[in-house]
Amino acid sequence: MEELVLADRPVWLLLSIAVVAITVLLVLIIKARLHAFFSLLIVAVATGLAAGIGVGDVIEVVIDGFSSTVGTVALLVGFGAVLGRLIEVTGGAQVLADKMLNTFGEARAPLALSVASLFYAFPIFLDAGFIVMLPVIYTVARRLGGSFMLYALPSIASFMMMHALLPPHPGPTAAATVMGADIGLVVLMGLLIGLPTWYFGGYLVARAISKRFPDTPVPALLGEPRDVPVDERPKFGAIVIVLLLPLVLIFFNTAFSTAEQSGAVSADNVFYQVSRLIGETPVALALSALLAMLVLYVIPRRRRGEETGGVLEELVDDALSPVCSIILITGAGGAFGAILTETGIGEEVANGLDAMGLPLIVAAYLVTMAMRIAQGSATVAATTGASIMAPAILGGDFNSIAVSAMVITIGAASIGWSHVNDSGFWLIGKFCGFDTATTFKTWSVVGTTISLVAFALSAVVFVLAA
Repeated sequence: MEELVLADRPVWLLLSIAVVAITVLLVLIIKARLHAFFSLLIVAVATGLAAGIGVGDVIEVVIDGFSSTVGTVALLVGFGAVLGRLIEVTGGAQVLADKMLNTFGEARAPLALSVASLFYAFPIFLDAGFIVMLPVIYTVARRLGGSFMLYALPSIASFMMMHALLPPHPGPTAAATVMGADIGLVVLMGLLIGLPTWYFGGYLVARAISKRFPDTPVPALLGEPRDVPVDERPKFGAIVIVLLLPLVLIFFNTAFSTAEQSGAVSADNVFYQVSRLIGETPVALALSALLAMLVLYVIPRRRRGEETGGVLEELVDDALSPVCSIILITGAGGAFGAILTETGIGEEVANGLDAMGLPLIVAAYLVTMAMRIAQGSATVAATTGASIMAPAILGGDFNSIAVSAMVITIGAASIGWSHVNDSGFWLIGKFCGFDTATTFKTWSVVGTTISLVAFALSAVVFVLAA
């Protein structure tokens, strides 16, 4: 898209427009009960016009923001939903739930789900990983009873922490690259800061919030539950192989990408080229879904002499149908975020904070936070925040530990303060069956407490190391 020419608006007016836009959006969704898809697009267009984007350009910005968001989300959600539905309908989720509960006990089920999510979140993006975990969360919640929130929120907290603080997730990876940090040290620092952050700022907070929602039902988004006979359920090993495949492929891609950047392998290396194809998250999930079709569905049914073709097609349709609305709402959230990004509100505020002479670690957090609030994307916020702060870091006499702590601070700021311009706000909220107000009280609060705890810990490390 060509660079737009905006009408001159003072920063205070742009900020006022953004606040009014978000307020109107919440009124339309919560009070007027207008569907979020329509509400987001209407407010996005109105905000763009009020902020000075030309009449001929505002629709182009909306379409560009919508398409770029959907282009990423649709593949992840689509393949993830199919994989999740296959695990659900074949009884694989019951197998995993039984194994988990037998190992950890029913009383520790929320903790077990949260720990499992930590491992699964290491290489897989937040939205894709959580969707694949959903069938297990659904099954455990139905089996043990009580509020669905008790089992979903701790898992969400794990995915949020890993997405914000640990490479190879895009935000911390981009921040580390821009600031010249050692990726290996950032991973180590991310674990040292991230694990206590997860427990105190994520898991315990999620447990406390869930007590305020004692009657949250289990959504039927992946279809109605089906009690698969024990002798028809897949083996535990088969389920593990299906779930580990995307992790292995993504790690394969990460390893060879790191080797290529360091010069250890050339760009023409055949393994590097293959890793770029099969190690991208959408492709890894697609291959895992195809393997699940074969291992969990086709082969067992044929052994029992049952039909597979038409039934499998219907199963995939059933998996994809409920997520269409979620994809559209998420795309509309991306369109609204694109409008706010084009106004330049975030950069104006971030540059102002950078120029205030604040302590460097505080400025880094506030600059990135301003970008996060203004445009929604955690990855964009982390990348932009790192780019703004990089001259001060690169021009200063900071050791590698201090630089890594700065990267963690920027990642921490990028995951908190989520609201209606964040596509993840809509994606996770809708998959969990939360309304808009509940998403604020759960997803947004957990993300912000993770953000603040991680910032506090990384600030201590920065001060001690600098």
